[in-house]
Formats: sequence, C-alpha cells, structure tokens
Amino acid sequence: MNQPLFAGLVVDEDDKPVQSAFIGSEPAYVVNDDGFKRHIPAEQVDRSVLGQMAEMMKGSEDLLSEQTAKMLGQDDPFSKAIIEQQLKNIDKQFDALLKTGLPEDMRAYLGMMGFKVVINYHGEVVRVEQPCAASDEGE
Repeated sequence: MNQPLFAGLVVDEDDKPVQSAFIGSEPAYVVNDDGFKRHIPAEQVDRSVLGQMAEMMKGSEDLLSEQTAKMLGQDDPFSKAIIEQQLKNIDKQFDALLKTGLPEDMRAYLGMMGFKVVINYHGEVVRVEQPCAASDEGE
C-alpha cells in the first residue's frame, strides 16, 4: 500500500482534515491532538471502514449483483452469479484493494460526493458519512 486508502477523506471529530504520513514504510493517518501529532496505522482505520461497508452490503448481494450487472450491460444469469459471488467474498476484494489502493481520481470523486470518515484521537472510526446511503428525510 503506497498511502492510506482514504487519504484526504478522513477528518477528526472537530471536522479538521487528518494528514497522512509514513512510519517507516507503513502508511499512517496523523491526527493533530492540540499540537501533538498522533500517528495511527492506516490499515487499522481502512479495514474498519471497509468492514462497515461490507456490513451494509450483507444480505443485499442478490439485489446489488442484479443492479451491477444491469449497469454493466451484462444482464444475464451467469454475469449476475459471478458478481454475486464476488460480493459474497468481499473480504478478499478488500485485501486486494488495500494492496493496490484507490486511484487519486476515485478519492477525489468520493470527496466531491461528500464521503467522509470521522476518526477520534485513538484511530477509532466514529462514523462514515456516505451521502449515497440516503436517509429517509422527505419521504
């Protein structure tokens, strides 16, 4: 992993941007705790965020695979089954993602869409803000 997966998308509880750095060759998020810079291993935060995403997908693999197949123009039973299997093995996909990282343009897109990870000074994920995980307001 070259840099933290969600670099530029992580803020502290005061909504201040969290920097990224390296501890040796290990990427880290750097939280400014009143002038004291706390270095938190990026993998700890990144895996927590990915775990929350996986939890949200659990039980919806059938619907997600169907919609993904339609979006890709591959609306046949075989493509749907392959996508559904990939979703059921999402942990393996996340391991690969941690190794390769998110492309810079993908992080920029997530930021523009309002995606944000809020962590505390101990590196615990307080919440993940995902505008696409719409609330029921106005319904």
